[in-house]
Amino acid sequence: MENQTTENKFEYLKGDKVLWMVIIVISVFSIFPVYSASSNLQYIVNNGTTTSHVIKHMVFVVVGLAIMRGVGTIKYEYLGKLSSFLLGVTIVLLILTIFTGQTIDGASASRWLKIPGTPISFQPSSFAYLMLIIYLCRYLTKKIKRERLPFENVLYIFGPVLLVFGLVAKDNGSTALMILMVSIAVLIIGQLNWKYIVGFASVSVMAIILFLVVALNTSLIGGNRVHTWMSRVETFTSPKKAAGVDDEALKAKNYQVMQAKAAIVHGGITGMGPGKSALKTTLPQSVSDFIFAIVVEEYGIIGATFLIALYLIMIIRIVIIASKMPAFFGSLLVLAIGIMIFVQVAVNIAVAVNLIPVTGQPLALISYGGTSMLVTYFQLGIILNVSSRIQIYDEEGMGKKQNIEEINDIA
Repeated sequence: MENQTTENKFEYLKGDKVLWMVIIVISVFSIFPVYSASSNLQYIVNNGTTTSHVIKHMVFVVVGLAIMRGVGTIKYEYLGKLSSFLLGVTIVLLILTIFTGQTIDGASASRWLKIPGTPISFQPSSFAYLMLIIYLCRYLTKKIKRERLPFENVLYIFGPVLLVFGLVAKDNGSTALMILMVSIAVLIIGQLNWKYIVGFASVSVMAIILFLVVALNTSLIGGNRVHTWMSRVETFTSPKKAAGVDDEALKAKNYQVMQAKAAIVHGGITGMGPGKSALKTTLPQSVSDFIFAIVVEEYGIIGATFLIALYLIMIIRIVIIASKMPAFFGSLLVLAIGIMIFVQVAVNIAVAVNLIPVTGQPLALISYGGTSMLVTYFQLGIILNVSSRIQIYDEEGMGKKQNIEEINDIA
């Protein structure tokens, strides 16, 4: 009777219960560093208050959890079948963004698209990234045993990936590179013939070189941020050369990184305590790109380790879900989304501790913001959806080897 009552309490949480708990804990925890660092956001945006910004963040958390739960009620196979159409829509939005982009919170002018007649703006690149990965998973698993002609792989894989890369790269180089990296990882896991993977990787490298050459030497790609990226890479690899061996210039070039390092050192083992960050107002983007440094300053190495442990548990549960899913599309989709989340978290933390050049990637479920956070909840909703279907397949006896091909055809 007691076990039945416990099950009823968690009945609303469809899918993997451990993953649900981890997501909820990270979501609740995110409120504290955002509240602490939002005083800096108040200064940058030049409107609102610390309280209003944290309330906005809490609204996004609640809406995100609702989206995650809602996605869990829709069969993930439908997303696969609609992926071509949805990818097409997001590509159109990316093109519109190039011409009608808005400047939001100091971001690049073409990263954000405003919904007409409303104050709402969003980043189409985040949606395009997700839809592209879903599309690739669907393409690689649809009639999996049929040998595809070379032109099909070139047209239906190389084309969409490089198109999305080109449209995103103009304003968001780090996201564009992540799109290529994750796409290649999906092709490998999806068991595409290695000659196509090598070919795609080679074409991608040439596309990057061509983009850089055109952007640096012509005016064909107006308003690009290539010079900013080159400066960040040079500052990371040769800081003194980038600053002209001038101490003041060196400090200016490394200001973000130096402030982040100072916050981490200041935090020590146990941290200064919630809300007691001394560098939250001087560290640029402390509420988004560098929020991990604020987490370390306030909660110390212990708190940061706990947060990283939660992310590791999340990734482990994702791998377990993928391994248990008999449908190849479901398994590949879960792994692909898991890679997307892992790369985003790893890049954000690596920037904060100065392991890689500065990028503009938020910390999943922690950083202040709307589009990226809601897309992450959407991704996790898909994973929870797949995990809830594992039990159904098992109950219907569809986990047996003779039915695997049937399941893949359904997906």
